[in-house]
Amino acid sequence: MTVIQSFQPVARRDSRILILGSMPGIKSLAENQYYAHPRNAFWPIMARLFDFDMNIAYSKRLMIIKQHRVALWDVVHQCQRQGSLDSNIIEASVNELEQFIVEHRLLHQVCFNGQKAAHLFKKNIGFQWLRDRGIQPTVLVSTSPAM
Repeated sequence: MTVIQSFQPVARRDSRILILGSMPGIKSLAENQYYAHPRNAFWPIMARLFDFDMNIAYSKRLMIIKQHRVALWDVVHQCQRQGSLDSNIIEASVNELEQFIVEHRLLHQVCFNGQKAAHLFKKNIGFQWLRDRGIQPTVLVSTSPAM
């Protein structure tokens, strides 16, 4: 099994909401894009929320969510995983989320895209750490096509 690594965060300094996934899937890693699998519901949801055409270029989608002060990242920095299922993640190390959150002082909500992202965050940092900073943790239903 090979070691895989997550992407850099997508954010502005004045981001207010951070959406954390667990680790990009095979398709996302191959395309070097967050939520690249065509059946992942993430981008259709964002398109509906922010009123843009789902088929615009990835770079424009990122620009739009950043304009709406939404940041993206993953809990896992690197891990081993066979396939794309979160349940197959082993040997996980987490991103420097505490530093990121402290540096993005206007964050008031961290949303977890699925239970695995939330579990890994709770295990390594803890929801109380967020609450102590006035940040609300919210666990969302995964947008993964596996769900």
